[in-house]
Amino acid sequence: MALTVNDVDRFEASRRRLEVIAYRLLGSASEAEDAVQETFLRWQATDVDRIEVPEAWLTKVLTNLCLNQLTSARARRETYVGQWLPEPLLAGDPMLGPADTAEQRESVSYAVLTLLERLSPNERAVYVLKEAFDYPHREIAEILDLTEAASQQLFHRAKKHVAQGKARSEIDEAAARRIVDEFLAAATSGRTEPLVRLLTQDAVSIGDGGGKVPARARAFEGALAVAKFMRGLFKPGKAKRDLVGGSPGMYATTANGEPALVAVLDGRVIGVMCLEITPEGIAAFRNQVNPDKLERATRVWAATDHGEPLLTPF
Repeated sequence: MALTVNDVDRFEASRRRLEVIAYRLLGSASEAEDAVQETFLRWQATDVDRIEVPEAWLTKVLTNLCLNQLTSARARRETYVGQWLPEPLLAGDPMLGPADTAEQRESVSYAVLTLLERLSPNERAVYVLKEAFDYPHREIAEILDLTEAASQQLFHRAKKHVAQGKARSEIDEAAARRIVDEFLAAATSGRTEPLVRLLTQDAVSIGDGGGKVPARARAFEGALAVAKFMRGLFKPGKAKRDLVGGSPGMYATTANGEPALVAVLDGRVIGVMCLEITPEGIAAFRNQVNPDKLERATRVWAATDHGEPLLTPF
């Protein structure tokens, strides 16, 4: 049945909300856009006049499409080259969605999106719908074809898993920026000791190159190992310039609401380093350098002015 202009407008009014949900479920902006577009095709193919609550219908269709995607993604990631990390969203990206509550901000943080990869598809769906969007368990149960009790059980299990892997506590924005500045100074000093002092003892550094950009297959673990890696990463050298095709500028910003460093070369984002900062120090570096996961970041970056880079490390 052909959609009327009004039917299309009703869908478009929900598109942004659907993209925000899909991104949290999938950890990929491009896959989220595809899931929303497939939801539109389902909307186009149905008799929309018989749908009593379009928002609920669209959310159910989208969520189940994402569940199918998550199931197949698990199989694909078994053959993924190196570590898999989510696609980062830079400050100002509308797909980040609402940030009015601590739960909403946390649910889209890079650290939590990484932790959500450990959950089953149903656990992840319940966690996102409840924690980020405050859906009641009755509605979540209808969306996922579960009982309300099962939804509650999945949520408690998911929240426990996420809590076990989370950073110790939040830190205010001013303190976070100060630590980022101190990190850059230490990383470019050529010495390991200043870096070690900024890190937690169990700090880790993870890189995702997707087999297209060199990235270590296993994480660096422990303050000393991470500090040595960062010292080498920020050490200037012709080989690095040749590898990336020039000398990228390094900018401080946020990605997924967390402090981040963005490497930009000729207007193209070639790397996003997300820092997980705690009162005890920097707990994790998650470095996204897979070009397939930086296309949206490049578009968002190009739409805003960022001034001069803090440094050009290579």
